[in-house]
Amino acid sequence: MAVVVGDRSRFAAEAGEWDAALRRVDLWAAGQWLTCDDNMAFVEQFRLAVLDTAIRLRCGQGSPPPFDGLSPEAAHRRLMLHAGDDDETEAEYELRSRFSALRRGPTTDNVTAHLFRDGDRLAITLRFRRQHHLGGRP
Repeated sequence: MAVVVGDRSRFAAEAGEWDAALRRVDLWAAGQWLTCDDNMAFVEQFRLAVLDTAIRLRCGQGSPPPFDGLSPEAAHRRLMLHAGDDDETEAEYELRSRFSALRRGPTTDNVTAHLFRDGDRLAITLRFRRQHHLGGRP
């Protein structure tokens, strides 16, 4: 029996059937299915990764977008400007890593996500790493 937490049109996680030490875990954000490449999670590792994020958020961690006047979406694009390139500086990497989110191993290695705090609210920005996940959309 599957258990869904959240709202798929905003953010949701669904835990499904077991297969030995693995369990089907599906994630959605803004109506997009994020775990479309690999939705089988090693439960112990996945649980710890989710717990780390929950602790971080409960402690009030998370920062506003790092560039004054830019929306979370624009900040995400700017953080990714040199990501993985040979000319990405260590400072750029460190800044980008500070906002990195949803690092859940194979289940989310097809998306790049950043988390920004806006007072009591959170904004998660996402970008699929592979063009075919976009369904023809940029």
